[in-house]
Amino acid sequence: MDTFDVLGIPPGRAICYSGFRHGQQPGGQYPSYEEVKEDLLLLHGHWKYLRLYDCDLHAETVLSVIQQEKLDFKVLLGAFIEAEMNNFNCPWGGGVYAEEQLDANAQSNERKIHRLVEWGQRYANIVVALSVGNEACVDWTDHCVPESRVLEFVHQVKAKASQPVTFCENYVPWLYKLASLADALDFISIHTYPVWEYRHIEESLDYSKANYYAVAEKYPHKPIVITEAGWATCSNGRGIPPENVGEEYQKLYFDKLTEWVGQERILTFFFEAFDEPWKGSPDPLEPEKHWGLFNIDRTPKLAVQHLVSEGLALNSR
Repeated sequence: MDTFDVLGIPPGRAICYSGFRHGQQPGGQYPSYEEVKEDLLLLHGHWKYLRLYDCDLHAETVLSVIQQEKLDFKVLLGAFIEAEMNNFNCPWGGGVYAEEQLDANAQSNERKIHRLVEWGQRYANIVVALSVGNEACVDWTDHCVPESRVLEFVHQVKAKASQPVTFCENYVPWLYKLASLADALDFISIHTYPVWEYRHIEESLDYSKANYYAVAEKYPHKPIVITEAGWATCSNGRGIPPENVGEEYQKLYFDKLTEWVGQERILTFFFEAFDEPWKGSPDPLEPEKHWGLFNIDRTPKLAVQHLVSEGLALNSR
């Protein structure tokens, strides 16, 4: 199913963008207007669609930069909903909270959903789709939200927003639960990470294809968007063997995936634009920190060096 035609948007490459640099993190110091502008100018002309994860100060800055600098980007805007129930199966033990915290999260989530609609209306010329959450229903999440509650958010947003509405989740839960949620959405958003599932680069594309087609076959009348697919470039061995990552592997996966989704006309957000040092453990080789196509200092990794060279050549004419 041609996701661009179904969603009524022109074809284009898509990427996940979160611009937190050294010393910055959600809830702490946020990237400045000029820092976001620098990032977006690196991405401009190479990617058409950006995915933003939350209705926070960072997203507000991104939308402002796009609007004020008249940049040619369209945005999938998300609301990052936080835990409303405990998940005792979270493998790193982060899914258990006091009842008071869960209640506070529920109230915060309501505010975020209202903000999602409001910003979708305010930036209607930029925001092309809305997501009511990210990886909140998968078994291992540390911010677990019941499907019924996510469904409430979907109905709230659809009642007021003009954009199509989705929920971003790993491909697995779509296969054995979330049927009611899938039915209510305008399109289903899946995440596919072969390297997290111990697949080698040689089987990476076939594995992502299998993930996509499994969900597409279960929901043949729903468009499927890939909102995350990527390959890490460093690992300390936590969840990903160090020998299975690197810039060469990232480039291979990026090139193969880009070719396939281009041929099939599947809207696909590559994960992600820039490395983010705030993520995961303090270990500098923590894989969560190393999914960017660009390093934290904004120098390009192997997969996108040719794009930067093309941009420099174009600007020198």
